[in-house]
Amino acid sequence: MKNHKCRWALIIGIISAVAALSAALTAFFIVKDKQKKDDEELMEYLDSSIE
Repeated sequence: MKNHKCRWALIIGIISAVAALSAALTAFFIVKDKQKKDDEELMEYLDSSIE
């Protein structure tokens, strides 16, 4: 019985780790995409202000 509980704890731990990693990667790529869009908008603004 103890081995059974330990196995479930391990499975839950692995699932939690995968979920946390997935959330972190998603947040990273969202921020990176937002920064890229902001940089593009800034370049467009700067280009239009020079002309």
